[in-house]
Amino acid sequence: MKQLRLGVLTGVFAVAGVLSWAGARLWASVATLPGVPVAAPVVLALIAVVLLATALALRARLRAQRERRPGAKGVDPLLAARAVVFGQASALVAALVAGMYGGVGVHLLTQFSDLPSRHTQALYAGFSVLAGAAIVAAAFFLERVLRLPDDDDQAPAADPA
Repeated sequence: MKQLRLGVLTGVFAVAGVLSWAGARLWASVATLPGVPVAAPVVLALIAVVLLATALALRARLRAQRERRPGAKGVDPLLAARAVVFGQASALVAALVAGMYGGVGVHLLTQFSDLPSRHTQALYAGFSVLAGAAIVAAAFFLERVLRLPDDDDQAPAADPA
């Protein structure tokens, strides 16, 4: 399984942000732009908490197993693989969603509107971007916790030929 790349996530964020900003400008020129839901940053923050809790729980189990504590439960390899896939998928979706809300937030801030509702919507969009960044950070931490030791530590196998 390949590791997450910060460059890929940054690219997804940037492309989604630019497209979202352009789409918000186009939509606002034709009709009223829909608002940013209050639940957006809440749900993203909840996903970040779940990822962080998973990483911390697995790290504690791996540490107990490594220290050979009595009664230590090991980590099932399939569970670890599922956790990493969940983290990677969450990070990609969070980069996309954070980019979308970032683009909408930039549009709302540059609109020079005196409506307080637009400023509140921009605030919700900003919190969504921060929560998306928290998901990415938690996914990187989870991936680091579940990383296998490098194969460089092993002696090279003798060539049978």
